[in-house]
Amino acid sequence: MIDPRAAYVAAARTRAEALYAGVRTPHRSCGIALAETFGLPSGSYQALRKGGLTGEGPCGAIAAGLLVLGELLGDPSPTGPPTDALRTAAARYRAGIAAKVDHGVDTACNTRTARFPSFGAPARLGYCTSLAALVAETVAEVTWDAGVIRAIPPAPWEPTGE
Repeated sequence: MIDPRAAYVAAARTRAEALYAGVRTPHRSCGIALAETFGLPSGSYQALRKGGLTGEGPCGAIAAGLLVLGELLGDPSPTGPPTDALRTAAARYRAGIAAKVDHGVDTACNTRTARFPSFGAPARLGYCTSLAALVAETVAEVTWDAGVIRAIPPAPWEPTGE
């Protein structure tokens, strides 16, 4: 029997990985790949590309995961306080990411990718693809456990059934 939680988490991971890798479909930035994985508008996530566009900001994939949680579990009122569900999810997300990703002292994109000869290097792309996939997996785990299961839209190359 297929475990529905495991299938959901795997679908999120696979979609984010494919959207970021850019092999089956044109490459998306890490933040956009994560927004699209969960069917969210991607416009504001573009600012997360390469650590806030300059590389000096935090990893865009990790930041995007927290923003996705805010969109899915936050109070829809602009004056509302953070929901208990969001507080719990944010703590679980941070713990999940910490268990899967070596943060080191500095989480800036430039620091995380400094070991690669260039930002366009295939090894850097592979590293960031894996990171985006881990973030999608963690967001899917946290949202599933919170009872907020957002349908993972079909990838651009998949038939929609329409």
